[in-house]
Amino acid sequence: MRPARSLPPALPTALLVSLALAVPAALAGCSSDAPAPVPPQDPASSSAPAPPPEAPPEPGTVPPRWLGTRVLPEAATGYGEVRPTPPGLRERRFTLPDSVAPLPGSGFASRVVSPAPARVLERSTWEPACPVAADDLAWLRVSFRGFDGERHTGELLAHRTVADDLVQVFRDLWRAGFPLEELRITRPEELDLPPTGDGNNTGAFVCRPITGGTSYSQHAYGLAVDVNPFQNPYLRETPAGRVVLPELASAYLDRTHRRPGMVLEDGPVVRAFQRIGWEWGGDYRTLKDWQHFSATGG
Repeated sequence: MRPARSLPPALPTALLVSLALAVPAALAGCSSDAPAPVPPQDPASSSAPAPPPEAPPEPGTVPPRWLGTRVLPEAATGYGEVRPTPPGLRERRFTLPDSVAPLPGSGFASRVVSPAPARVLERSTWEPACPVAADDLAWLRVSFRGFDGERHTGELLAHRTVADDLVQVFRDLWRAGFPLEELRITRPEELDLPPTGDGNNTGAFVCRPITGGTSYSQHAYGLAVDVNPFQNPYLRETPAGRVVLPELASAYLDRTHRRPGMVLEDGPVVRAFQRIGWEWGGDYRTLKDWQHFSATGG
């Protein structure tokens, strides 16, 4: 007879209970239906979704990067070549940084210094050969509204005899909410710059001849003001061709298409200058100079 196979010794009861409990737990860990372990969550990763990107600014509300840098070829007229208005300037309504510190207060304010300080004349186009004496020029600082709706401060040189009248004009424009792009003194180097056709400075004194002539302009005496030249261009037909200044402002030759900053016959700018007895270049017969106002009509 074959000897009987011996049985292994019996396991302790406590060990059997432990193994019975461990088997289901081990099997559960191998099951494909078990959820994956969840790592600790970074508080920063639970923040709200990123906001949608901001909408691009409306055309004409931001100055293009190329402003004042694209030189125009010279035309037969002796001025820059007249070209179609770029899309970004057809509804032009931005305001450039102020050239002087803001005047105190929140409403209209003005300061007049007469005669103008030498340090101010030094950064202007005045020189001894100009037809007006330095002592006859006053330095005006006034508040104005920008196309951004904000309060700005600008400066201009003008003949001392009209300084108070011009303060009244700019006070009227402030009250009417009429916007300006910039209001500053023309610098001497600007007289020799090649044309870019996109300038829009409102100013008074500039020691230069009349447009298309050799005699001094009323600007050279401090007796004229140009308002938003781009929205209110100069237009003249000549044998050599059409002159439009600024040269890129052709979109504003249509005076029936009313846009902010335009000087209109029934508007606040004409009324403000009429109140002090100045004449408007928009009334000229042989040409149109919608930006121009002068004490003598020239």
